[in-house]
Amino acid sequence: MSVPVGVELSPSPQGLEEEYGTLFTPASLLFLHQLVTEFDNEVDQVLQLRVSRKAHLDASGDLPAFSRATSHIRDDPSWTVLPVPPRLQRRHVDVGDMAPCDTERLLHALRSPAQGLQIDFDDGNCPTFYNQIKGISNVCKVVHNQFPDIPALPQVPVLMLRPRAWNMVEHNMLVNGREVPGPLFDFGLLMFHCGKALYNSESGPFFYLSKVESFMEARLWNNIFLWAQHQLQLPRGSIKATVLIENVLATFEMEEILYELREHSAGLNCGIWDYSASFVNKFGHRGDFLLPDRSKYVNMEKRFLRSYMDLLVQTCHRRGALATGGMAAPLLPPARDSPAHRTVLANVTRLKLLEIQAGVDGFMVYDLRLIEPMQKLFQQHTGGENQLHRVREDVTVTPEDLLCMPAGGVTLHGLQYNIGVGILFIHAWLSGKGHFFYRGQVEDSATAEISRSQVWQWILHQARLEDSQRVVSRSLVVQLTQEVMKELTEVTACQTVRAAERLQTAAEMFLEVVLKRDFPEFLTSYLNLDHTFLSSQREEEASVALLSKL
Repeated sequence: MSVPVGVELSPSPQGLEEEYGTLFTPASLLFLHQLVTEFDNEVDQVLQLRVSRKAHLDASGDLPAFSRATSHIRDDPSWTVLPVPPRLQRRHVDVGDMAPCDTERLLHALRSPAQGLQIDFDDGNCPTFYNQIKGISNVCKVVHNQFPDIPALPQVPVLMLRPRAWNMVEHNMLVNGREVPGPLFDFGLLMFHCGKALYNSESGPFFYLSKVESFMEARLWNNIFLWAQHQLQLPRGSIKATVLIENVLATFEMEEILYELREHSAGLNCGIWDYSASFVNKFGHRGDFLLPDRSKYVNMEKRFLRSYMDLLVQTCHRRGALATGGMAAPLLPPARDSPAHRTVLANVTRLKLLEIQAGVDGFMVYDLRLIEPMQKLFQQHTGGENQLHRVREDVTVTPEDLLCMPAGGVTLHGLQYNIGVGILFIHAWLSGKGHFFYRGQVEDSATAEISRSQVWQWILHQARLEDSQRVVSRSLVVQLTQEVMKELTEVTACQTVRAAERLQTAAEMFLEVVLKRDFPEFLTSYLNLDHTFLSSQREEEASVALLSKL
């Protein structure tokens, strides 16, 4: 294989030589080289902007506000985003956390009645080289109709491609002597191999953009879209992207973000856990931003989250953009007639009805069995393809609404639960998996972020357990970590010495993260740069390759 000057690429993971050869052609490597060379400095600039904004907030004690410098954009009623293509007009229920390297689940979802699939290289995916190549190859096979018994693109749920966020790098490719930004690696390969076919089938290319913090990052993505469309001879505006508003700072720039992407916007998305974790990320050292137990006191009915969702819907609909809600994480118990099944379905229905009543145009579920009941819920409570007609003129949201922390304390159950989720997520990553199941629902990097963030913040502020008034201290967290390990051993079905050692390593890494003096900005980037994780990647890929030959 001919590699362009300035490009260094790791060898293929064992067992994926064919997929590797198909993806990394001289033409695709040249495209990636040009893409990274064009935008690498701008990626550095937006990441440096994040650092400087955080430093300013820390030094000044200021709080975010709607910027006067961009008020002309917010005050101008004349602009709207371009209309989205027909395939995006009606997306009531998408499937979330769809790690594309999981071929079996991907094929099940493609046969489902969902309107869309979030093809997730970010929150629900562990970015080993094996997983990235397998996942991108699987997307290419879907797009080019190479899976038997899977219909062509117009007949399957629309693919919403979610590359990694800006904080992630791809260790296995260097351009001009530097590791490649993860999102450029994912986006570049997906666009080069699938962009034209998606466009020609009127099914894309459509993207989700993770963890955008400012309109400057939206501007960068818009420039990347313009460049890629030009290089691939696609019409301007053919790429459409939904921005996930997962950071409190981005909430104050939603109109500006839509404005920057107005030719390419498929709307905005609101979630709960990454967004809540961003408060700890940006203001965690401040006592008045102590976030209470998420399992008891944090949900979309609380003022700060309800205001965020209402403002997102209002902002989107007044600009002609779609507004989508987060993912329902619960798993339905298998027995349809059981009380447990009815309880889980009722809880999901209640929370998703709140989103529908707020005006969202769609949301996600993980469990494929939730697709049809949630679609019926939409049909019962809305009158068309979407709710763009609901401009929410009744909504008035202030900075105080968006920054109002919910009342509540810390429970022993909540602390144990957060410890369990944090350890299990790290264990999943060490095992090459991006999400896992715990206590009846799916957990991914978003829930891991809020879990480890809360433990770190509670230790910092010496919060007291409302059950016993014990202080959340280093020693208490270490003690509880040891206590929950028995349950986690059963959850992970550790039956070998190696499996037990991996879980113990995950627990040690979790404690390392939550006991640090300074808050690691992202758990995923922290792990992605950790020697233990990188070593485990190589071990896991060797094991996968061996199993594939048996």
